[in-house]
Amino acid sequence: FEYLKDNKWVWTEKVDGTNIRVMWDREKLRFGGKTDNAQMPVFLMERLQQLFPIDKFKSLYPDISMCLYGEGYGAKIQKGGGNYNPDGVDFVLFDVKIEDWWLERHSIEDIASKLGIKTVPIIGEGTLDDAIELVRNGFDSTWGDFKAEGLVLKPKVELKNRKGNRIITKLKTKDFLTNNTHKTNE
Repeated sequence: FEYLKDNKWVWTEKVDGTNIRVMWDREKLRFGGKTDNAQMPVFLMERLQQLFPIDKFKSLYPDISMCLYGEGYGAKIQKGGGNYNPDGVDFVLFDVKIEDWWLERHSIEDIASKLGIKTVPIIGEGTLDDAIELVRNGFDSTWGDFKAEGLVLKPKVELKNRKGNRIITKLKTKDFLTNNTHKTNE
């Protein structure tokens, strides 16, 4: 990351929830967690079925297979989930992959708009050091009156490692806390 630290990064708010995949193969719609073995609460599955009726995919994307990546969040999901949605659960989109292509942010937002779902909010852009400073000092969530869990950072121009995996990093607010206070550079 030393080589990348001065590059421009796009920062989105990290949501405290559970990783969700929405998989459309032109015929069937499936829901999964980060892995195929991940367990999903029934109440979250019910919400996903409401948000993603198969007929919508059939009409909007009859000839496209895709995987939507997002976060399931809300009450009973993670310890602070009720901060995001105290009365239930929901889904927020952060990535879309069509075939072997990861979509750019404007295309992700277009799909979210057509499906009537939210995308993770962009908090800003800057260097890794800028992002570290923001998270170290703590910042308010865009979701309500509480501190954000952290940031997810992607290079402004997508980069991959030698294995072909995208370079993405997370900065968690809790990693900068000592005795319930934020660390400083002093």
